[in-house]
Amino acid sequence: TARNCLIDTLGCGLEALSYPACTKLMGPIVPGTIVPNGAKVPGTPFQLDPVQAAFNIGAMIRWLDFNDTWLAAEWGHPSDNLGGILATADWLSRNAIAAGKKPLTMKDVLTGMVKAHEIQGCIALENSFNQVGLDHVLLVKLASTAVVGQLIGLTRDELINAVSLAFVDGHSLRTYRHAPNTGSRKSWAAGDATSRAVRLALIAKTGEMGYPSVLTAKTWGFYDVLFKGNEFRFQRPYGSYVMENVLFKISFP
Repeated sequence: TARNCLIDTLGCGLEALSYPACTKLMGPIVPGTIVPNGAKVPGTPFQLDPVQAAFNIGAMIRWLDFNDTWLAAEWGHPSDNLGGILATADWLSRNAIAAGKKPLTMKDVLTGMVKAHEIQGCIALENSFNQVGLDHVLLVKLASTAVVGQLIGLTRDELINAVSLAFVDGHSLRTYRHAPNTGSRKSWAAGDATSRAVRLALIAKTGEMGYPSVLTAKTWGFYDVLFKGNEFRFQRPYGSYVMENVLFKISFP
């Protein structure tokens, strides 16, 4: 299923490249920038740092709203995480080859997808972020941070720091998904989230500190500030449930 999801997601992204509204956002932040051994953006000539490549790939695959979906207390599209996963894996692999080492394999990408699906999907099962006005791309940022962090070799403590940085971050409002403000940001919001995840994972790799009570701190923690004082609920441990049950939009692509 992860393999089918990879092909489906990439297909959705390649189709989006026929839309100028999408392609105008593609490329480096500074035009003409080429990163040695950078991640390549499928279907384009761009070779970018992993943060910007994640944005490009993430925006492509989400643009047409055709990639997979997960319906729960919080709906969402777990394959949005491929932006960060694929960009990071490609960047790491090209640098490994340049150094005479072995690259990652596509199995590593597929395993990362299973993990990201599971993290996003299992949190979404019992916890509604839209009810407190937050956009579901918050879960893309969390899942991508964790999986990308593992790909770049973070220790357990560094991973905890990275995920805490993702929670303490600014989070997207759902403004752009609802009238009278419905707009095209909903097509690049997930790309932005998975890109931010790569950035936070790289920050954590420098040894930057985390915030252990980011969820539970009284007054200033995530639960009190953004979740009406409620704690997250979980119905199952992490395994591979979400990838096994994710929905593909067969009727549309």
